[in-house]
Amino acid sequence: MGWFEDVFGKWVVKNRWWIILATIVLVIATASGARFLTINNDTRVFFSEENPQLQALEALENTYNKLDNVLFVIAPKDGNVITRKTLGAIEELTEASWQVPYSSRVDSISNFQHTEVDEDDLIVEDLVRNSEALTDADLKKIKEIVLAEPQLVSNLISKSGHVTAVNVIVLAPGKSMNEVREVAVFARKMADEFRQRHPDIDLYLAGGVLFDNAFGEASEDDMKALIPMMFLTMVVMVGVMLRSFYGTLATLIVILLSMITGMGLAGWLGISITPASVNAPTLILTLAVADSVHILATMFHHMHEGKTKREAITESVRVNLVPVFLTSVTTSIGFLTMNFSEVPPFRDLGNIVSMGVMAAFLYSVFFLPALMAVLPLRFKTKKDVGCGSCNWLADLIISKHKMMFPGVIVIIILLTAGLLRIEFNDNFIEYFDDSYDIRIATNFVQDNLSGLDRIEYSLESGETGGINNPDYLATVEKLAEWYRSQPKTVHVSTITDTMKRLNRDMHAGDESYYRIPDQRDLAAQYLLLYEMSLPFGLDLNNQINVDKSATRMVVTLNEVTATDLRVMDEKAREWLKANAPESMLTYGSGISIMWAHITGRNITSMIAACFWALVLISGILVVALRSLRLGLVSLIPNLAPSLMAFGIWGMIRGEIGLGLSIVVSMTIGIVVDDTVHFLSKYLRARREGGMDASGAVRYAFNHVGRAMWVTTAALVAGFSVLTYSGYRMNFDMGLMSAITITLALLLDFFFLPALLIKVDGGK
Repeated sequence: MGWFEDVFGKWVVKNRWWIILATIVLVIATASGARFLTINNDTRVFFSEENPQLQALEALENTYNKLDNVLFVIAPKDGNVITRKTLGAIEELTEASWQVPYSSRVDSISNFQHTEVDEDDLIVEDLVRNSEALTDADLKKIKEIVLAEPQLVSNLISKSGHVTAVNVIVLAPGKSMNEVREVAVFARKMADEFRQRHPDIDLYLAGGVLFDNAFGEASEDDMKALIPMMFLTMVVMVGVMLRSFYGTLATLIVILLSMITGMGLAGWLGISITPASVNAPTLILTLAVADSVHILATMFHHMHEGKTKREAITESVRVNLVPVFLTSVTTSIGFLTMNFSEVPPFRDLGNIVSMGVMAAFLYSVFFLPALMAVLPLRFKTKKDVGCGSCNWLADLIISKHKMMFPGVIVIIILLTAGLLRIEFNDNFIEYFDDSYDIRIATNFVQDNLSGLDRIEYSLESGETGGINNPDYLATVEKLAEWYRSQPKTVHVSTITDTMKRLNRDMHAGDESYYRIPDQRDLAAQYLLLYEMSLPFGLDLNNQINVDKSATRMVVTLNEVTATDLRVMDEKAREWLKANAPESMLTYGSGISIMWAHITGRNITSMIAACFWALVLISGILVVALRSLRLGLVSLIPNLAPSLMAFGIWGMIRGEIGLGLSIVVSMTIGIVVDDTVHFLSKYLRARREGGMDASGAVRYAFNHVGRAMWVTTAALVAGFSVLTYSGYRMNFDMGLMSAITITLALLLDFFFLPALLIKVDGGK
């Protein structure tokens, strides 16, 4: 083709030792940045600063406080929490929980601030004290109180009283990424010691802090398990394909250098490792194989034909330089589109992999040929160095192309129709499989105690001190009752429960007064007396703002999906519009709401990014192939695999979560690779060999067909490794990518040749 490719290959061989030395220096310089890599296990890392749900949550938390927590779930084996022994264990754990790092509040049934009136005095004290001295009558009374208290039931104790919890609110200062790990390690040590002292009680650890820590552990687990597994997979795949020790060794060196360079540059740029970006090393290892395979396959082909090693290297670089450059650029563009993602870790993943892919290109065209030039390679000359199976496939497609073309079109349409069944949904609790303690604990909590999804509201009264207004309190109470009537609501925390209890107790326990006080001044007096009696750490700052103009309501739901949460919040907003003053109109907030919205938001942003990426990639192919017609032809085999893959997913699963929202960006550049290599060989046969369309198709199959299916097999194997992750986001991402890449190869083998013969056959 061009003079540059021919001159470049000769230059690389001539300067091989200098190139090898320069590569070593470059790798050392970039790899040194790896020491700056850190692991970020905060779930909020998935939300950008511009995310409206995150902004709403931070505004709410600045008004009240965070609800990040460690939840010790206590399940006595006798099935009864209200016994002297178990209550004593709860007292002990409640007291010890104040030692959890950064703890700001500890709630349990033992330190629940029970209220009674003695003549004119309001007595507020711990519900359980000195449990060993409790009489049977005391135990009966405690059980009646806790199982009748709405603030406790389905929150800190189950409806039947067989499971309870100690909830520790953690306010970490955010000065170090190790704070979450520090809390988790301390809590686990406490739990282990508790289990040793109380073998008759099962103890589970749940809560937001443990969930955050699980993200970090998932990152570490995947780095320890998936990278070695991926490397071993590549050793086997490349070895079987190349059947050359030195070729396999050189390829493995290139992919290792590419991974080291990508991760080192990430360290220099200050990128943190998260459960999303932790896949970058595995993806780089996978993607870096293709360039080396194409160059080495062509090189070995020419050596079998009788060329010398240097002649074969020069020719391989000449015919592969442009295709390898194009495939690297298009793959890089695909991953760079992740910068349009709503999820910062996906942006990091895209940038790291993009850097690794371009490093792989440089090492493949500079270092790999230079290294092969100094290695002692020997090949026997063969009479037939073609690909027998490829020739058979080419003959089949050429002879049946008139039938194959419409047949494949029908298959594409049928599979793509599955898109109509797809729903954007997610359940972040299910991101971890049963190998993680947090999944086991959360399942137990949901089945036996409470829910783990929360919607939080800050309900404004519209005036200072307005929370004492009976009309305001009545509206809050109606909203709480509306939520309690919803089928998946398990608990509603609101200040009105405290107000009703105080009103009843101030009227000598008369149940008819278990309602909102009728007068504003009475409500204010009750609340003041109650607040003055509360011990340190158990105040109402988590429910009432400073000027008492707003209160916090926390709704806990169980077994809900992202769609359920969005629908519930919208229904609540409609209720507020119809039944509350304008000052109370608000949206729900909280971590669960943030997760409920992120998938849809991310897919929306990625669709636009993928469209422009496809336009850019197609433009590059038109210029590189010097053919507008063939550039447009490439659109179908490049776009259809993603549509078909999502259609299949829609038929099988029907739901798309956060992990799948970036698959098109990940694969849009990858699926182009085989198309580029096939078209480049097709055009070479047409332009340099003067072949007709059928002959050029046969030439392309014979010269690049084997490399295409082998590199695809390597890519599919690499992405399939992600399915061994215990983290569902990575599992879904790996499986869908493997499906998409497989479909891309099938289209390039069975559809693209038939399409070329149809549109280019008469030229």
